[in-house]
Amino acid sequence: MGKQIKLQVYLWVSFFKTFHNILSSRASLVIICALKYKRQNMNKILFTLLLTLSSQLWAQVLISPIDAMKENYDLNATVMKKNVLLSKAKFQNIQKNAAAKLDTKIYRIYTATRADKVLGYGILINRKVRSKNTVVLYFIKDAILLNIEIIAFNEPLEYIPTKKWNSQFKNIKTDTMLQLNRDIPSVTGATMSARSVTDGSRIAFAIYNELLKGK
Repeated sequence: MGKQIKLQVYLWVSFFKTFHNILSSRASLVIICALKYKRQNMNKILFTLLLTLSSQLWAQVLISPIDAMKENYDLNATVMKKNVLLSKAKFQNIQKNAAAKLDTKIYRIYTATRADKVLGYGILINRKVRSKNTVVLYFIKDAILLNIEIIAFNEPLEYIPTKKWNSQFKNIKTDTMLQLNRDIPSVTGATMSARSVTDGSRIAFAIYNELLKGK
C-alpha cells in the first residue's frame, strides 16, 4: 500500500480524534480495514465512512458553541473562535493551577463582541467521563464564571447533569478552586459526569487567568 494512501487515512483518523474524540472502536476498525482496499476505492470508502459517522457524531451534540455564546451574551453578538496551542510552560502552569490533569495542549476559546466591545469569553473543555467525552463551554467575563453549557454529551443521556445542577456554576470568581462534594454537590447516578464538569471548571479558570485575564 502506497505511502500517500496511508497518509490520507491517517489524516482522516487524526481529524476525528482531534475535533470530536468520540469515535467508537468499531468505526476505528473500519478505517483500519479500509487500508486493505485498492487505491481507487479509497476516496469512496472514506466519504461513505464520513457520512456514516456524521450522524453518530452530531447526534450527541446538544447545541452549537456559537449559538450557546449568543444565547448567553447577546443574540446579535459576533462570535469568533480561536484554537490556542499552549506552550510547554503554559501547559504546566495551567495544569498546576487547575490541580487537574490536562489531556491536550490545544484549547478552543470563543469571544463574543458587539460594536467592538468584548462581551465575554467561552472556553471549551473536552473531558472523558467514563469511556467517552463530554464537551462543556464555560462562559467567563471579567474573571467571573457566568454560566456553563453542555455542548456535547456522548455517554448515555441518563448520566447527563440537569439544568438545575448546572445552574450552580454562576457568579463564581475564576480564582476559586471548585471541588465536587465540597463546593458543588454530586449527582446521584451521575457522579463521574459531575466530577468531569467540576474539574473542567478549574481548567477553564486556569486557562482564562493565564491567557485572558486583564486583557
